[in-house]
Amino acid sequence: MTITGHTELVCRFAEDFTALQEAVLARMNGICAAETAAALEHASLARPIAIALAHADVLARGDVRRAELSAQPPERLRRLREHARKVRRARSRADAVCKEQRARRLAGLSRPVDMLELRVARSAYPDAYASTLREELRDRGLPEGTPQAPESDLARWAWDQRSAGSELPAPVRELEDCHDDAFIQALLRDAREEENPYLLHDAVVERWSRHARSALVWGRYAIGQAERDVLACPLFARRPRLDALEDAYQDAAVLAARAREAKLQVADLRDRIQAWVATGPFAELVAQCRAAALERFATDEPQSWHRVRELTARHRADCAERTYGCPQCHRALATVLTDGSPADTDEDNAGERSTATALADRDRYAVLADLPSTAVVAVADAAVGDESALCGYGWAAEDGTTGCGDSMASSSGEAEVIGICAAALSLLDRHEEAPIVLLCDSTEAVEAANAALDSADPTVAHRTLLFPEGRHLMDRLLRHRHRVQVRWLKGHIGHDLNETADALAGLALRRAAGRISPSAARKEEARILRTLGPRHRPLSAAA
Repeated sequence: MTITGHTELVCRFAEDFTALQEAVLARMNGICAAETAAALEHASLARPIAIALAHADVLARGDVRRAELSAQPPERLRRLREHARKVRRARSRADAVCKEQRARRLAGLSRPVDMLELRVARSAYPDAYASTLREELRDRGLPEGTPQAPESDLARWAWDQRSAGSELPAPVRELEDCHDDAFIQALLRDAREEENPYLLHDAVVERWSRHARSALVWGRYAIGQAERDVLACPLFARRPRLDALEDAYQDAAVLAARAREAKLQVADLRDRIQAWVATGPFAELVAQCRAAALERFATDEPQSWHRVRELTARHRADCAERTYGCPQCHRALATVLTDGSPADTDEDNAGERSTATALADRDRYAVLADLPSTAVVAVADAAVGDESALCGYGWAAEDGTTGCGDSMASSSGEAEVIGICAAALSLLDRHEEAPIVLLCDSTEAVEAANAALDSADPTVAHRTLLFPEGRHLMDRLLRHRHRVQVRWLKGHIGHDLNETADALAGLALRRAAGRISPSAARKEEARILRTLGPRHRPLSAAA
């Protein structure tokens, strides 16, 4: 193949997403032409290939799910599952290539190591050094914090530093200023209707990446709703609803591709900023400010400075890393200057850690020690699906009752909160006066539930409770907040109620996904309850 033809093929793949994805899948299956395979190796296509495979991965899993729900022959289902596994492996390899490319780009961009005296002084005497740095910045007319890039909000910082007061384009400013919910809606429109080119702007790309997961979660929510619709009708009448499920997977595939693109764009932004702060005028400004601050430190703190110089001089005489500037040695030297050693610190803190460990163990294994005798105690758990938002929950109580059901959740934490709420509401109906204590092995769920119960405000749990179902249940539970406690219980330690709740949640998920027949589900539930003895009985599931 000629060089011109190779270049034209690379350009075509860069511009035509469908052609690129078809070529990538053909290469994966070993059926693409040699010139196509050669073009796909071009470095400029590594990121587009990763994005195309993120899209193909969701579609492949969607094909498997629709085949399951339409009772396709086992041989066809086996082929679809194998294809999905191959796409997933290809996606992992493509992501690895992107990481390798980035590592090579960054190899020569590391900022020169600050002189050892500066690093030791900054670590051993942080307050004194920070004070001299602020004075230096003030005398130079620079805002505090200028000599370094922040850890977050890089996009806004980069724009402010490089634009010199230039105005943001109006659509970018609108994206930057809108509420998070409105921003997520913009991401959904970007995926479902028309791509928004302004999401690529440095000022908002970091926010795009941060919220892309939430947008993708709403794509999974649409898949879960479509699955419920399919399962609600008999097999012979599922064709139109399977088409709707396919549409939901198509939208989710675009959301996955755009989320991958956002992540890659943020990585590119970080790389550009790193190159900027490591070289050129900005790097020179950083070095000047830090060196001048160190001179001020030497003048203001002569005794401390003398100790720093004396210690670093002795260290350099014997250090094997002195040729490279002793890049990791300043922390140990700073520890010496602050009259402590790593060994001493460990010994001093050993007693505190031992006490803390003992308290943690007590909280894990004796969580019921301070409860009133009238309390009704139950354990709730949840199981989360892979491809859709369908989840299962289960619970078991000391009063002998159990329950399970299915829900729509954006995360395992939300699924667990739904299980907590469903269990608590069921027990509140059965016990008019007794306090209800729910145990759960998810720290995220316990913290979210307690934040809402303590504040009497359901919105404080909205970061965990993204979907309407969970928020509605929490609204109902808050009416009884004075009677409900939620506590953490270490999972899978042989606690009978915890194991039962876990088993019921898994069963509920399989039943919700149509992966177990109603008769088999009833037998499985009976088997689970037999492990707890005859006093346990199921209640009707309620979401």
